[in-house]
Amino acid sequence: MGSASSLGYLSNRKGRAPNRLPTALLVGLLGLLGFTATAVVVGQTTGLGLVKQQLGEPVAVRDLVILRTADDRVVVQDAATSVEIASYGPETGGFVRGSLRAFERMRQVAKVPFDAPYRLIKWEVGPVSLSDTGTGERIYLAAFGRDNVAAFEALLGEQGGKLP
Repeated sequence: MGSASSLGYLSNRKGRAPNRLPTALLVGLLGLLGFTATAVVVGQTTGLGLVKQQLGEPVAVRDLVILRTADDRVVVQDAATSVEIASYGPETGGFVRGSLRAFERMRQVAKVPFDAPYRLIKWEVGPVSLSDTGTGERIYLAAFGRDNVAAFEALLGEQGGKLP
């Protein structure tokens, strides 16, 4: 095989300007990068432009143990007293069962025991959240609609759980 000069490649390139990034585009990209970095620093130091969700204080808290039995029933117990709060058969409790499947998967990945308690919290401003005390994951249930929030809010009981 011959050299690059004998193939004609280098002879065709002589006298031609190399392909370069346009200067205006490069200056624009650097300017955008500088503006973004400045905006992040200003936002973090002054709080200007940041949107924060204020949940307030917890109004009700209840630790729950949610277990799946051999016959595919989902049993919800109070973690402190082991009293059964609710039981869902295979055809009922769709959102509670679905949430449990998602948390079970996270627990399996994190190698956390399946009988570790979940923490159900009703916040002062109104949202309800479900936290996994084993993995530290938390979901705010409002994103799933009022009916699904009500399914979990019913698990807080008549007293609304207890304050921490």
